[in-house]
Amino acid sequence: MNTVINDTQPILQMRGINKTFSGVSALSAANISIMPGEVHAIIGQNGAGKSTLIKVLNGAHKQDSGEILFQSEQVDYQSPHEAQMAGISTIFQEVNLIGYRSVTENICLGYEPTRFGFVDWKKAQAHSEAMLARFGLTLDVNKPLQDYNIAIQQLVAIARAVALDAKVVIMDEPTSSLDDKEKEVLFRVIRELRDTGVAIIYVSHHLDELFQICDSVTVMRDGRTVERRDIKGMTKLQMVAAMLGRNEADFSDETNRSKTPLNSSQNVLLEVEHLAGAGILSDVSFKLHRGEILGLAGLLGAGRSEIARAIFGLDQAVKQGKVKIAGKEVNYPQPIHAINNKIGFCSEDRKEDGIIPQLSVRENLTLALLPKISKNGFINEQREREIVEQFMQSLGIKASSMEQPISQLSGGNQQKVLLARWLATDPSILMLDEPTRGIDVGAKAEIQNLIKSLAKKGMTVLMISSEFEELVDGADRVVVIQEGKSTCEIPGELLSENSIVQAVAHDSASAKQTGVSI
Repeated sequence: MNTVINDTQPILQMRGINKTFSGVSALSAANISIMPGEVHAIIGQNGAGKSTLIKVLNGAHKQDSGEILFQSEQVDYQSPHEAQMAGISTIFQEVNLIGYRSVTENICLGYEPTRFGFVDWKKAQAHSEAMLARFGLTLDVNKPLQDYNIAIQQLVAIARAVALDAKVVIMDEPTSSLDDKEKEVLFRVIRELRDTGVAIIYVSHHLDELFQICDSVTVMRDGRTVERRDIKGMTKLQMVAAMLGRNEADFSDETNRSKTPLNSSQNVLLEVEHLAGAGILSDVSFKLHRGEILGLAGLLGAGRSEIARAIFGLDQAVKQGKVKIAGKEVNYPQPIHAINNKIGFCSEDRKEDGIIPQLSVRENLTLALLPKISKNGFINEQREREIVEQFMQSLGIKASSMEQPISQLSGGNQQKVLLARWLATDPSILMLDEPTRGIDVGAKAEIQNLIKSLAKKGMTVLMISSEFEELVDGADRVVVIQEGKSTCEIPGELLSENSIVQAVAHDSASAKQTGVSI
C-alpha cells in the first residue's frame, strides 16, 4: 500500500549538512528542499559537492553534522540499500547492477515475489516486462543484462527504481549514455513520475536538459548551497554565473583584454575535422598552429577531455572525422604511437591516470621515456638520472631526492613531475587537461608561467580548463565545446571571461552576437 504523501510539505529536506574528508571540507552547511512531484536540479562545477551531498542522502557517506528529514521524519540511513528500501532510490551515472544476471533478476533483486517459499519467476518476469513497458521497451527479460547496450542498462536501472515504489528518485547524469530518442523516453517517464507525486533529484551538466524537465534548481559551489530558485524565467547565463560565483552584470561590464591576433601565416600543426564518436563527440573541428596555446572551454561533460583522449589514441570509438598532424592524416591505435610521434598528454585526474604513487619521483618522471633510454631491456641509469636532475632543477620540483615517493610530494610538485614526464619526450604537441586543478595558488602560477614559456620557445599546446580565467590568461585563442560539438571560436583580441561565458551559456546563433566566430 502506498504511503500517503503530504503535498503541502517538503518530502525531503537536508539542513546544514557538513562533511569533511581528511580535514578537507566537502560540504559546508549545505541545504536542499524538495516538494512531492517536483523535478529538482542540482548543478555546480566539478568539486562543488553535488556527489557528496547525494552520497550523504543515500547513506553512502555519514555527515559530520546536520539533519535529513524524509516525509517529515528525521532519518539516518546506513547504506544506499537501506535508503532504497525506505523509498529513496539512486540511479548512478555508472550502472551499478549485476551484468551477468538477467534483466528480471536485476529489476526484482532483493524483493522477488515468492510462492510456497520459492521465487515466483513467472510473476517476476511479468512484473519486469510491465515496468519496462512504461519506457516503451520490449526486451527478453531472461537474457543477462550485459547482453544489452549501456543505454538499455541505464533504463533498466531506472525501471528498478520505479518498481521499488520510490518516493524520491535521484538521477545522476541519467542521459550520459542515451541518444535523443532514449532521452525523450526518459523525460516522458520522469513527467509521469512527477504527476504521481514522486520527487526527482536531477543532477546533470547538460543545462539544456534542465529547462526541458526540471521545475527548480539548487546551485552548489565549494561545498555550499549558494542559490535555490525556480527554473522558469532563469537563463543559462544566470546558471553559469551562479556556478562560477559571479554576477550576471559582471560579465556585461567586463572589458575585453587586448591580445595580438594570431599570425595567419603560422603553420597549422594539428587539425581536427568533424571528429565524432569516442563517447559524446559528434562534430568537433579546430586548427592548432605551431607555438600556439589553444584553449578548449566548456562545462564539465561537454566532451573536452574526450577530444584529447581521441587524438592520443586512448579512445578508439571514433566513428568519423579526421585528425591531421602537419597535414598528414593520423589515427593512433594506442598512446605509444602518439608518443612516438611526439605528442604528450597530461590527463585530467592526476591521481587516477597520472602518478604511480608507490614509485619514486625518478620512476614517474621517466616513465614515458623508458624506450628511448633503454637498450636490450636495460635502462641507462646514468642517462636517466641526468634527465631527472635536469628537469627537477629547471621546473623547480621540490623533493628530498629523486628517490622520494611521488605520493609524498605536494599536488603542485606532482603536477610538475607529470609535465616533466612529457617534456622529457621532446613533444611537438603537448595536451594539458586541467593542468592546475587541485594545487595551491603559488604552484598554479608557476605552472601557468611554465606553459607560457614553453609556447614562447615553440611548444604547441592544447589546454583544457574549467577555469575561464586561466584560459583568458594563458590561451591565444579559445574553442568552445558544447554537447560534443565545437560551437564557436574566440580570437585572442576578443578573449575574456565575458566572451567565454556568453559562448558557453548560449547556442551558436546567440554566440555570434558576442563577436565570436563559428
